[in-house]
Amino acid sequence: MVVVVGGPSSEKLGSDIAKRLDLPYINLESKVFPDDESYMKFPEEFSEDDLIVIQSCFPKQDKRLMELLFILDTAKEFGVKNLNVVIPYLPYARQDKRFRAGEVVSNRSIGNLLYAIGTDLLLTIDAHQEESLKEFKMRSLSISAIPLLAQHLKSMTLSDPCVIAPDKGAANHAETISSILKTNCTFFEKQRDRITGKVETAKKDLDFRGKDIVIIDDMISTGGTIANVSKIAKNCGAEKIVAACTHALLVGNAEEKMRDSGITDIVSTDTVPNQFCKISVAPIIADTLRKFIEL
Repeated sequence: MVVVVGGPSSEKLGSDIAKRLDLPYINLESKVFPDDESYMKFPEEFSEDDLIVIQSCFPKQDKRLMELLFILDTAKEFGVKNLNVVIPYLPYARQDKRFRAGEVVSNRSIGNLLYAIGTDLLLTIDAHQEESLKEFKMRSLSISAIPLLAQHLKSMTLSDPCVIAPDKGAANHAETISSILKTNCTFFEKQRDRITGKVETAKKDLDFRGKDIVIIDDMISTGGTIANVSKIAKNCGAEKIVAACTHALLVGNAEEKMRDSGITDIVSTDTVPNQFCKISVAPIIADTLRKFIEL
């Protein structure tokens, strides 16, 4: 029998996926000790051949990853033959190559750990660089939530919208959304200082008078890039400006920074639970699992 387990960070999402698949759901007993170490416990009578584990890894990426490894290692010890792992937000995806000599390629290290512990299938949502999953030794797939975001944006009252990608990497997301909204799109150029992390966005001379703007990216972290684009769009006459993303990390004062730049709405999925989650990724995860697992 196939059973779904929700890790400490994804209990609700795990339960929703189990219901959609009509599968049993196990909520692990978990707690955190005063020294911040994690404790987890499977049911005493646990004995299954196939397991689907759901665990998003933000915030506290390192802690969430360790919890996931504890779950997977224990599952293998208890005799699970097929480990199917869903990490809605896969951390360290931006460090998918060595930008400077001597750097750790964190994304590859995560893949190696998951493979070594016995992962058979890995699913994630909108990996920052989908190509990087090809380096993973187990079967790995990134599912796109961009069409779900587009359908939600379509339901909003937007006036003659234009979709903007803050950089070339997000251009395909902008094209997907613009095709669904049946509107135009464009992308900006940005440069990141690999030492300081500072991002600069090249200005564009555009006419957005009378238009609402959708700025789309796979993730919003500090909000700096989105704020830069928003300011340019405002100076070009934009009306309402919506920031949309799959993963809303919103580190530090990201929301304040974006609001100050002219952002009126923030829309995200529930890969990372927060107050801006408007769309659940449970349906697309469940649909994908049906294709890969005999249910």
